[in-house]
Amino acid sequence: MNRMPPALRKELSDDPYYRTCARKGDDCQGRITWEHALTYAGRQIQERFAIIPLCAFHHSVDQFQDGRGINKRINVEIALSRATAADKAKYPLLPWGKIGS
Repeated sequence: MNRMPPALRKELSDDPYYRTCARKGDDCQGRITWEHALTYAGRQIQERFAIIPLCAFHHSVDQFQDGRGINKRINVEIALSRATAADKAKYPLLPWGKIGS
């Protein structure tokens, strides 16, 4: 894990999208956290599209025991779907064609 650049943190803090859980489920609960859903070359991608807001429930590994809570596949799909053409060109090795599969 590496530190988020202060300018990016400010940008996300000011964006209303980052105030509600990206999973938008009936089971959302707890404070909003930010997940670095994608990595590239072994490092977290410090880009807006790759960081998604999650409620504490959907970001909690402890909740996964009953099949709910964090689901990395869904989180990765959400992040990939938010990328622009420029993002895709910058990270060509990400699984762009596998969204939804």
